[in-house]
Amino acid sequence: MGRGRFLIWRLVLLIPTVIGLTILTFIISRVVPADPAKLAAGPRATPEMVETIREKYGLNDPLITQYVDYLRGLVRGDFGDSILTQHKVSDDLASRFPATLELVLAAMFLAVAIGVPLGVLSAIYQNRWPDQIARLFAVSFVSIPVFWFAIILQLALASRLGLVPLGRRYPTRDTPPDDRTGFFLIDSLLAGDWHAFLTSAHHLILPAIVLSIAPLAIIMRTLRGDVLEVMGQDFVRTARAKGLASRSVIRRHVLKNAFIPSLTMIGLTFGWTLGGTVLVEAVFDWPGIGKYAVDAAVRLDFQPIMGVTVLVGIAFVLINLLVDLLYGFLDPRIEY
Repeated sequence: MGRGRFLIWRLVLLIPTVIGLTILTFIISRVVPADPAKLAAGPRATPEMVETIREKYGLNDPLITQYVDYLRGLVRGDFGDSILTQHKVSDDLASRFPATLELVLAAMFLAVAIGVPLGVLSAIYQNRWPDQIARLFAVSFVSIPVFWFAIILQLALASRLGLVPLGRRYPTRDTPPDDRTGFFLIDSLLAGDWHAFLTSAHHLILPAIVLSIAPLAIIMRTLRGDVLEVMGQDFVRTARAKGLASRSVIRRHVLKNAFIPSLTMIGLTFGWTLGGTVLVEAVFDWPGIGKYAVDAAVRLDFQPIMGVTVLVGIAFVLINLLVDLLYGFLDPRIEY
């Protein structure tokens, strides 16, 4: 199968994936024993007011009718209306998704930039003190609850030492850079505003560090195992027997072959991190889709929850598709 046909086939498979996500989320949201119309109307609302809200958002229709209407809107790019914000969910997602993506990209940059060298170093010095220290940190990072680690860093680095801001994406008293891409770092660079760039980066540091610890540990442990496996292959022993320097063997032979399977884990980790920003965004008051989903869940606002689920699901599939396409560039022998 050629690369073009492979790409088309994977995009076609995206359709049943999205349908499955919507069915699962729709069923879960509708079995919750509460009435979102009453919550939206408020504690002093009359039954007539509650009934008006139910009619406005189609909550009185049969479940199958509600689901079919949702799918029809989804085809048009309409995720429905939010009871919480009174806005189109698609508009809310468009304004909040860049904040989440910027945070995830910063976290994954830290995870890859630190996790890859640590994984290689741990494999080279197998069972020696660098390996033991690296594995200790990896196990610790995977085991630490994210919200607890976030609060500890807030207390230590923000509240006590004042090295970084306590939370939020930008100071409330300041005006953020002009919204061109939705990414504050890029927007500030496009505007040539170095103050806005440094301020945005300053606010990004702490949540990015917290969000990166789990991916860092996973990438490090995965790459360590892959490097050890490749180092035991015959072609690596042959390269060493020819007198090649150890550094050259690692760079030219080991890393190139070990990184291909590790790339799959990096892609999966990126998707998991994108869908797992809820706790970090809630703790740091980060205005992304994770906090948006939390606020919607508290108010039993079904449409934003389903919108976030579908968006993350599509992003997850596309990220894995990109990883599969990268295989062919890393190793031309791979066929689709």
